[in-house]
Amino acid sequence: MAEIRNIRVMEQILKANDYLASALNAEWDQTRTFVVNLMSSPGAGKTSLLEATLPLLKEEYRMLVLEGDIETERDAERIRTQGVPALQITTGGTCHLESHMIDQAWKLARDRGPFDLLFIENVGNLVCPASYFLGEHLTVVMLSTPEGDDKPMKYPKAFRSSQVFLISKSDLLYALDFSPERARREALQLQPKIETLLVSSKSGEGMQRWIQLLKQQRARRFGS
Repeated sequence: MAEIRNIRVMEQILKANDYLASALNAEWDQTRTFVVNLMSSPGAGKTSLLEATLPLLKEEYRMLVLEGDIETERDAERIRTQGVPALQITTGGTCHLESHMIDQAWKLARDRGPFDLLFIENVGNLVCPASYFLGEHLTVVMLSTPEGDDKPMKYPKAFRSSQVFLISKSDLLYALDFSPERARREALQLQPKIETLLVSSKSGEGMQRWIQLLKQQRARRFGS
């Protein structure tokens, strides 16, 4: 009985989360704010990716970043040095972001807008974040080359719920036994429409393609 009760409680939590996330999604549609939810394990390079991405977009788009971490404001501070506003969401132990956290941060930030692009950097984790819809238009999962090419099948929900798969730290491929093709093939088995990009925030490999993808996805949602 306890297991059944726990399942029901979890269902109620996810239903409440999705209800608020849908309301956020509707507001972002109305304001033409394209929202990207970025997921990865700790250290895969989410913040570094944003540091390389924002300078390539900020002349054309008004942007906001919401940073999720268990503690500290370090990642938000890194983003602000790029001249882009960032709010830190500290979860105090929760291993993922939920829509009520995003809602609170958005209420603090939206008067600074309007914004064309909103990046949500989720808490470093390939398990829990995949269960919580945040109202985003695009879900991106990132896997770094040092983590190994076998991770898609180990963390299937993160890949099933994403539309884009970024293989980061491609500049380290020469020193690692990592097969981008194997990782891509496993991801496609889980999500046949997922698009895979090989990127490096350090060398710049794949960054122009990543920028083009973001622009295309936003234009597809809202028009040029």
